[in-house]
Amino acid sequence: MKRAFSIAILLLCVYPLFARENSAPKPNVLFIAIDDLRDWTGYLGHNPQTKTPNIDKLAARGVWFTRSYCAAPECNPSRAALMSGLRPFTTGVYNDYNDWRRVIPEDLPLTTTFRKAGYYVCGAGKIYHKSYNRLSEWDDYLADEGTDPEPTGNTGVDGIKFAPLNCADEDLRDWKIVRYAIEQLQKKHDKPLFLAVGLRKPRRPWNVPRKYYDMHPLAEIKLPPYLENDLDDLPSAGVRMAEPKGIHAKILKSGRWKDAIQGYLAAISYCDAMVGRLLDAFDKSEQATNTIICFWSDHGWHLGEKHHWRKFVLWEEATRSPLIWVVPGVTKPNTRCDRTVDFMTIYPTLTDLCGIPTPRHVQGESIRALLANPEAAWNKPAITTSNFQNHAVRTEDWRYIHYADISSEMTLSGLLRRFGLGGDPTPANGGEELYDETKDPNEWTNLAGKAEFEAQKKSLMKFLPAQNTPDIGGERDAE
Repeated sequence: MKRAFSIAILLLCVYPLFARENSAPKPNVLFIAIDDLRDWTGYLGHNPQTKTPNIDKLAARGVWFTRSYCAAPECNPSRAALMSGLRPFTTGVYNDYNDWRRVIPEDLPLTTTFRKAGYYVCGAGKIYHKSYNRLSEWDDYLADEGTDPEPTGNTGVDGIKFAPLNCADEDLRDWKIVRYAIEQLQKKHDKPLFLAVGLRKPRRPWNVPRKYYDMHPLAEIKLPPYLENDLDDLPSAGVRMAEPKGIHAKILKSGRWKDAIQGYLAAISYCDAMVGRLLDAFDKSEQATNTIICFWSDHGWHLGEKHHWRKFVLWEEATRSPLIWVVPGVTKPNTRCDRTVDFMTIYPTLTDLCGIPTPRHVQGESIRALLANPEAAWNKPAITTSNFQNHAVRTEDWRYIHYADISSEMTLSGLLRRFGLGGDPTPANGGEELYDETKDPNEWTNLAGKAEFEAQKKSLMKFLPAQNTPDIGGERDAE
């Protein structure tokens, strides 16, 4: 009797502490997505021409990754994978014309998981690829962000559009997107807040107010690392992806390579100004002390490296983009992490940090341990997929690229496999690339054909997916 009485007294003493701990408010989430921002930020130091003081200040608040990679080097598949937790080779969403809503039910995305957990989930700008928004996932979403002004005069080269604008910052859509976010930060919310802010610059066209062009004088622009015979040791699939006779040839003929780089740098600087405006408002808000900030970009960008422009390839420039985390009570200021991660870690890390069970379908692991200790053990490579059966495996020291064999896709087995009707599930080898990133950060020397690197190559091949879902198809003019 005495023992039971003692246990009851103990429970009465402990329960208030337990209840107080579990009644602590859940952290808010500020989810900042940037369109087409490669590793040209000040804090990463990859290009000293870039000017990103506000993004650099954000990095100084928490943990910033030096090796962070997208799931796909294209807007729609990258964003669909990150938001759903399902990789492109699982969903069959590989391109901008794939309507991911056909294969990713509404109960799976990150937004739905947070709403089920009691969050008020709202957003503005580009979180998903704009053709395929699903507004029913959100409690509120900015309905009309407007359009950007059009420039006059010379507007660029082929699809690479760039020109200074004679307008003010507030005339662009990103100003309105940030204004919506500021209004949400200033509101009283009776639920924890998940606020997604999708900035559209530096996506093309690189048309921003002239003052941002003036920050990067054309006479001072330097070209990126470039090797004239860079494609000579690539398999034919790699050369096809590079498209050396496409945009790059037109840029060279126009003589405006530096002009285009100036435009991209100007667009980054405008984006940085909008990030600064958002963070200034955040710091003045009631959410400032209990909010997780996750900052990411959907993929990188080529500006002539490997004779290529834009994304859609599996090399470093197209697959690497910024990732910054600021987590109260977990991250320490200005902490660098050199572990290799991909953006499939974002969904499970957010649920982990917010005390929400991670759905079983999510194909990624939380990196909470790395946020607390950037030198913690981590042996997961980054996996990036570009179109059906083309994959890159990136570790801290190596990049391995495996291309599908296009000729094998024209066989009966290949056609059956491509359209999900059977066939051999193992992709034929259409060529390989292997780079020693410690000695060759520009990926100029393909080691895949050298016998002395066969063991290294095989150690990376084991991370290739065993199954590749066929492309789900769609209208190719979708944007």
